[in-house]
Amino acid sequence: MRYWIQIYLQDSISPSIFILSSFHDFILIIITLIIRLIRYIIIFLILNTNTNYKLKEKHNIELIWTIIPRLILISLAIPSLHLLYVIDELNEPALTIKAIGHQWYWSYEYNDFPSISYDSFIIQRKNLKDGEFRLLEVDNRIIIPINTNIRLLVTSSDVIHAWTIPSLGVKIDAIPGRLNQLNFNLYRAGVFYGQCSEICGANHSFIPIVIESINTKSFINWSKNN
Repeated sequence: MRYWIQIYLQDSISPSIFILSSFHDFILIIITLIIRLIRYIIIFLILNTNTNYKLKEKHNIELIWTIIPRLILISLAIPSLHLLYVIDELNEPALTIKAIGHQWYWSYEYNDFPSISYDSFIIQRKNLKDGEFRLLEVDNRIIIPINTNIRLLVTSSDVIHAWTIPSLGVKIDAIPGRLNQLNFNLYRAGVFYGQCSEICGANHSFIPIVIESINTKSFINWSKNN
């Protein structure tokens, strides 16, 4: 049970996923209030005695049901635009990594460290160690420092893939001949899993993504040894 929670219910690890979660909760609150109000109105109309069935118009009511939906839409639009800005804005990245999708593995290049580039293949079931996850473990993880603005450049060499880490709140398509980019920042150390979320062929489920975030000193030592 502990492993199942660790895979599918990983904690948020970046500012963007915190904002996404908060916006999601806010929308749920609005939807819940609207549903409760509509349910109350329906029950009231069913149970009332139609004492005002000759009433043709009421300016105050018309004003209320015109203004309130507008306020609701504005309250949804403002945090939505803020969220789009936070996700798309690149804040002076300290490290740039290029991810190239293949059938069916990923290649990574550290643009700031020309000597560091490698392929990341899934670990076959027979080679898994105790505590490792089937269809999620790779032989070469993405190593990044914590509390660092990371820019990820994503492309593909064959078909459309998608680089996705749910606990980061990021998903971007890897398209042949096109370079897409996203940014993220991890605030704590750990190992985080993702998978290609595009149907890229027969072995689509065999192209996982694993990020390992470490402190800056350990990352510098790792970069020197690669």
